[in-house]
Amino acid sequence: MYIYKQNEKQQMELIDEIVEERNFREAWMSVRRNHGASGMDKMSVEALDVYMPAHIEEIKASVKGKRYKASPVRRVYIPKPNGRQRPLGIPTVVDRVVQQAAAQVPGKVYEPVFSDHSYGFRPNRSCHKAMERVLGYLNEGYEWVVDFDIEKYFDTVNHDKLVSILREQVNDSATLHLVRSFLKAGVMEEGLVHATAEGVPQGGCLSPVLSNIYLDKLDKELESRGLRFVRYADDFDIFVKSEMAADRVMASVSSWLERKLRLKVSATKTKVVRPGKSNFLGFTFWKGTQGWQCKPTDKAKEKLEDKVKSILVRKRASAQPLSKVFTKLNQTIRGWVNYYRIGSMSTYLRDKFGPWMRHKVRVVIVKRWKKCGTIYKNLLVLKRVTKSTLDDTLIYQAAMTRLGWYRQCGMSVFNYLLSPKVLAMPKVDRTDKSKSRPGLVDPYALYQRLRTPICM
Repeated sequence: MYIYKQNEKQQMELIDEIVEERNFREAWMSVRRNHGASGMDKMSVEALDVYMPAHIEEIKASVKGKRYKASPVRRVYIPKPNGRQRPLGIPTVVDRVVQQAAAQVPGKVYEPVFSDHSYGFRPNRSCHKAMERVLGYLNEGYEWVVDFDIEKYFDTVNHDKLVSILREQVNDSATLHLVRSFLKAGVMEEGLVHATAEGVPQGGCLSPVLSNIYLDKLDKELESRGLRFVRYADDFDIFVKSEMAADRVMASVSSWLERKLRLKVSATKTKVVRPGKSNFLGFTFWKGTQGWQCKPTDKAKEKLEDKVKSILVRKRASAQPLSKVFTKLNQTIRGWVNYYRIGSMSTYLRDKFGPWMRHKVRVVIVKRWKKCGTIYKNLLVLKRVTKSTLDDTLIYQAAMTRLGWYRQCGMSVFNYLLSPKVLAMPKVDRTDKSKSRPGLVDPYALYQRLRTPICM
């Protein structure tokens, strides 16, 4: 149970809830399910099964007694769509358990008071629901968009300001000490530990909750001004009815963020645009007969194509089992289509991406066959399997051509015999399951099955 103290505001102590047996074990199980890389101490998630039973009570006691000291996070970098790199901080697995235990309780406390306009890192909310609200504003006539971009948000959160915001609701020195311990843990990079004077490390379980608590001040400010907005983590757009109002809002909100939350707004990326030039959560917008709708941005499509290219690098893919190649492709396609299923992209998937991807797959398959005689023999097998009436002479000519792999696989014979239907057929080997492979997903068919357009 939460312990309440009566002051001007209702404040609460959370540390007992954090170290409660059930909460701690839930956190432990959550870390196990998510797997993840090792931190600076090299301990794996699997090792928790041995470590935690022997040390859980010691860890809980140190947390409650304000003796727990978080280890520095291990710095890694992942590529961003713009070519730059995003820094991630990977905590040790033990720190991850403690962070998760700490995140579960404040999350429950703050969830009822968070803004209805906030959609990131919250239960029963998603980017799809955020887009639904965006389209609602656009179709109400708020057709000028202020695209905000906070420079290096997670790296520039002010620690003192964050703790002071936490203290408004959490009057619990042990909980605040634990939060500060994680904020000040430091970063290990190339064998050296660097102090962290500001920011919350991306990659920690606690960071999403803390980021929402910090930006809830922004949400409340925008609500007090009566503005229409949608925020997902540090991405937020404001919607108004005129360009003049948009310019005024951009200037005043930018100033408020810098003055009150000590965050810097990007002068180049923050801009006033029409919906068709907007980019929010990987979506842009277009207006049809039924009003405003969303679709994936060109950058989102390029990212998908780059991922497929990396999987289908000819030399590497042809040396791997097709089961592995198809599995990677299917995972990539399913993930992308599932995310963007609320948008309009039938033409792109049916007429551009699908044929292009299957052409590259055919190149990999034919290169695996290598010799002209093998290609001819396998094409005849496909003819029998598909019960095709294709002339053997045409098959022979296609197999024996001196064209390069890419041009050869663009021939009608290969398109016909290695059709989308044939590529989608799974191969089952009952004696050796390792030789089985899934069928190749048809992106357009998958989209048609999953599509959930937002109806206004």
